[in-house]
Amino acid sequence: MFSFLAFGNELSVAYWMNIASALFSGFTILFLFWSITLFGRKMMQLSPGKETLNDTLTLMGAGTIGALIYTFSDSFWFSAVEAEVYAMSSFFTAIVIWAFLKWDLVTDPAKENKWLIFIAYLVGLSIGVHLLNLVTLPALALIYYFKKYPQPTWKGGVYALLAGGGALIVVNNIVIPGLPSLAGRLEIFAVNSLGLPFGSGILFFMAAFIGGLIYAIRFSVLKQKVLLNTLLLSFTFILIGYSSYALIIIRANQDPVINENAPKDIISYVSYLKREQYGYRPLLKGQYFDAELVDQKEGAPVYLKTKDGYEIVDYGTVNVYDPERTTLLPRIYSTQERHKQLYRSKLGLREGEKPNFADNIRFLFSHQLGHMYFRYFMWNFSGRESDFSDAPWLGVADAFSSIFPEYIKENKAHNNYLMLPLILGLLGIFFQARMDQRFFVVNLLLFLMMGIVLVLYLNSPPIEPRERDYIYVGSFYAFAIWAGLALIGLRDTFQQLKLKGTAAVLLAFLVALPAPLLMAQQNWDDHDRSGRFFSVDSARNFLASCAPNAILFTGGDNDTFPLWYVQEVEGFRTDVRVIVLSYFDTDWYVEQMTRQVNESAPLPFSLGPENYKKGTNDVLYLMERENLDAISLTQYLRLLKGNSDALKLRGGGRFTYNMVPARNLILDVDLEKAFAEGLIPEGMEDLATPQMNFRVKGNYLTKGGMMLLDLIASSNWERPIYFNNTSLATIGIDLEDYVVQEGMTYRLLPVQKPQGFRGELVNASLAYENIMEKFAFRGMDNPDNYFDDEFRRFTSNARGVINSVAMALLDEDRFDEANELLNLSLERMPHAAIPYDFSSGQMVPLLFEVGEEEKALHIVETLADRSLQLVTYYDATNRAYDREAYIAIELLRYFTPLVEERGYEELGRSLRDKLDRVMSSASAR
Repeated sequence: MFSFLAFGNELSVAYWMNIASALFSGFTILFLFWSITLFGRKMMQLSPGKETLNDTLTLMGAGTIGALIYTFSDSFWFSAVEAEVYAMSSFFTAIVIWAFLKWDLVTDPAKENKWLIFIAYLVGLSIGVHLLNLVTLPALALIYYFKKYPQPTWKGGVYALLAGGGALIVVNNIVIPGLPSLAGRLEIFAVNSLGLPFGSGILFFMAAFIGGLIYAIRFSVLKQKVLLNTLLLSFTFILIGYSSYALIIIRANQDPVINENAPKDIISYVSYLKREQYGYRPLLKGQYFDAELVDQKEGAPVYLKTKDGYEIVDYGTVNVYDPERTTLLPRIYSTQERHKQLYRSKLGLREGEKPNFADNIRFLFSHQLGHMYFRYFMWNFSGRESDFSDAPWLGVADAFSSIFPEYIKENKAHNNYLMLPLILGLLGIFFQARMDQRFFVVNLLLFLMMGIVLVLYLNSPPIEPRERDYIYVGSFYAFAIWAGLALIGLRDTFQQLKLKGTAAVLLAFLVALPAPLLMAQQNWDDHDRSGRFFSVDSARNFLASCAPNAILFTGGDNDTFPLWYVQEVEGFRTDVRVIVLSYFDTDWYVEQMTRQVNESAPLPFSLGPENYKKGTNDVLYLMERENLDAISLTQYLRLLKGNSDALKLRGGGRFTYNMVPARNLILDVDLEKAFAEGLIPEGMEDLATPQMNFRVKGNYLTKGGMMLLDLIASSNWERPIYFNNTSLATIGIDLEDYVVQEGMTYRLLPVQKPQGFRGELVNASLAYENIMEKFAFRGMDNPDNYFDDEFRRFTSNARGVINSVAMALLDEDRFDEANELLNLSLERMPHAAIPYDFSSGQMVPLLFEVGEEEKALHIVETLADRSLQLVTYYDATNRAYDREAYIAIELLRYFTPLVEERGYEELGRSLRDKLDRVMSSASAR
């Protein structure tokens, strides 16, 4: 709806989506203010219309303090200024809690039921945004119980909680995935068994379900069953709200350019709803990370819609692990190799040492609850060290500590609230627990359900791709309620100290006000995203590095989403086909690549839908045949296309699978054609190769890898194929010997890196031209702009690319152009705006080479000082060395001989002294 406010101006859509987040966040604060005043009425035992002026001022003051504390909290503010679901999710949580508190004040039974139906509709709508709202239901069930049963008991409270939990399960497990799943089963039966047309089963299900619901509602009216009628109407309005999900199928069937999962029919739609692509995390019982896989059982059938019906193309796989290595409440469960290493590191386990239940619980408390929740909680109500990954929280003592190095103190996210919001919240807990036990339990449940219980449910792995604090904003919302209620307790305390009337209220307000004011002052600079354009410019630079009609492979979301924006919204380089490597493993995405998109022609695959459909060639295991070191790639693709028995591998289920018979797949190249068409860059003629060896890295090839090889062979060099750095690193095929850097991208060409050559092949002339004439770096030179850790990684990547091109120019004795490039890097991405990083350190010998000694020395001295500060700080705080610490040590080791060779003996001695101090600290560990 907000995108319509752009009135057809595509460039304004993103603006209005951000406005939506800001407005929904503002309404969240409004409903929080009202909710705090309603909680406060309960604490003060006020009857409607009986409030004095002081009572009103107290409630207004409490609502203001609590609402402002949440307004300026780190995690909520972060989501309030981005176009994501979390701002609207917070709004729905806030309005549902407020609506229940308003319902509690209603005395007319008819109006009560209208409020309940309204709440049900809000819950249904919220499902279309985010599921966080559902976890409030057990707490809200207590409000219902306390109102309907004036003399509550522990037993009754437990029943109320169970009822609320049951409502959560009904909506989350039955309504959301269950109803479409049932419709899907009826659809399969109607089409496959009865021979009816597509959609018959769904229509029958909808008619029967809606008809039954109408009959039940009519029955409740005729029989005057008010409670049943209210429940049925509430259920109906949840479904009306949930019907917003129809947009997913409607949109998917329009075949838009970006159509993730392509949920066009009931089968793919149910898979989408169940989030099957995200895998499975055990909750109540599961394996330890070292458990051996002892069996794989056949799971539920996987259907695919075909022209004749719904075909079973595969069966799910249920892994069975050694029962001796399973546990209740599994927390250290992931069997990924990287995760295993992290579990051992975090728990202090030696290689081969078996974890036990104590280790399992220790990980729960230290990492999942401690690192992934309590740390975030303290970020919001006590303080945050910086925006670096895994930054700890800060307390009162840290505000007066001299332990922090300059690079931490200068970080705009170095925020300390002197624990004032935390203290207010703890006071609010104390006062509400003493003055209003019933609604204290309600808010306590809100706090726990949206915090600790959510931690247990999510069961985080040992590492996440980014900080996840935004998940727990609901819990922080409940704590902000307590922070506001603290003012009521403070007023009462001051009144007991003989301070009368308005003076007690005013003093309580003045005592509490510094908390939100300090939060606003500390958080303002690191929540200002204005002037940041490099996510867009970086995408433009990727596309500008590609030849016309190119194909560009990308890795993760941070690379891909800006590219989609630049192409689809700004209309830049729509001739380039962007392929997301992780999506390439799915049939729906490969199918989308066979269509014309904008100015990009369909991709020329030789393999057909029968080769890449779901359940076919999802994984091709490497089974090296004896005396077969290599196989022709074109011959292998021909065997795959023909479904040859020579590639068959019998699996444990009902299906056979194809395999790869040799690790090396060889592609012959017509060099005469390659030279004639100008494919070989100038200066690389001696590197041209008549054969390219695509080596499988691991023990299997995925569908995406298979389709990539097919694309390379089938395109026959008619369409340029490029990779960005993340996709090149994650592809299961070794291509690095055959790619040439042309700017931000690497082009696949029939040239081979010389044996022993440790750098990258660079088309220096073309890359220089792309960077100097086509690249954009808007706002990167402004020290007033806030560039967080994620943004700084973008910068480091750009600096590294410029270094590579400058090095290639120096190899060709083109010193002036190399100098120009290096100075461009320093001018467009200066230290004052974005601090020097590892890529800056790699620039030092290049600057020496082009005669920029002073600039090189500035980088050396700056990074050396910072490296010593970093390691000293880690040692003083007993923090484990991470990637940043090891980079700091390597930089000192790298710089020391470098400056000594240039004749800077005094600086060399200083660096060697710093290196000795750092190495002695490292060895002491």
